[in-house]
Amino acid sequence: MSEVEITSFGYLHDEPPTAHLTVDLRHFRDPHVSPELRYMTANDEPVRAAVLSTPGVAALVLATASAVEALASGPSAGVIAVADGCAGGRHRAPVFARALAEVLSDAGHDVTVHHRDLDKPVVQR
Repeated sequence: MSEVEITSFGYLHDEPPTAHLTVDLRHFRDPHVSPELRYMTANDEPVRAAVLSTPGVAALVLATASAVEALASGPSAGVIAVADGCAGGRHRAPVFARALAEVLSDAGHDVTVHHRDLDKPVVQR
């Protein structure tokens, strides 16, 4: 199977990283709007539960995994880079990245995950 590198990021911090496939999660409800979740991160279970229970997120994880499978079946060798972003990079994007990594790992891919902005301060907006 292929080697896949997933990078989660926040659009409000910097430009998206270069990737073969970039997924924009800003369309989905942001846990940032909930005061009890705002200062938590994807490392906290309430944030993971909120993101993964958002309608459409699980389907997008599976659709993205299918897109990675399609890229992996192509003739090019090398690492497949996937980037997924939300506003601040602390909630939706890292939860999505971990869920995608789990699906791809279960399918036999060698997956690494990097969270570019997870540890940055909450963006005040």
